[in-house]
Amino acid sequence: MHEGQTTDFSVDELAQRADVSRRTVFNHFASIRDIVSEVCSGVLSSAVESLTAVSPVDAARPGMFAEISEAFRAADLVAPMAYLTRLLGPGAVPDSTPRQAQAHPIALRAFTELNDRLSVAMLSRYPEADRLGVDLLVGSLTSGLGVLYHHWHCATGAVDTPEARRVWSDLLDALLEKVRSGYVSDPASPQTLHP
Repeated sequence: MHEGQTTDFSVDELAQRADVSRRTVFNHFASIRDIVSEVCSGVLSSAVESLTAVSPVDAARPGMFAEISEAFRAADLVAPMAYLTRLLGPGAVPDSTPRQAQAHPIALRAFTELNDRLSVAMLSRYPEADRLGVDLLVGSLTSGLGVLYHHWHCATGAVDTPEARRVWSDLLDALLEKVRSGYVSDPASPQTLHP
């Protein structure tokens, strides 16, 4: 995958390249899709690790939302997202324009993994916190990352450039502000969100 910058390969080609039998490949993975998924998770693993790193508990901790926000801002998600999009392809509907492009489902799966791992990390760091509250906060933020990925992909073509990084930073700031302040005070919010 890395060498050819594609996920278009057969089990035979993979087995030959890895110098193993087809049976060995299938002993570890049920399908090519599972192999691709595993590789994609590996690409995002360092970013996920930096987001879920739990520092020692101290009295001066700024609070869960502030810690997660800081971790999201510090993590380099642009490089792995650009690489995965290039590797997996755009996931777009055939003949679609760039604004209609869709983020690839396998790349989006990484945000589900992040959600689970970040919830565990935050509950470890804040054992007094309500699990539902932690799950809602983390779920809102990690789901928001998936939404941002889609908007970033549409706006930039999912490339790693200074401009694409600025767009990601702006989108991330918008997500963090919306989660921090909510929808009630936003006059542009649909009325159905705050009856």
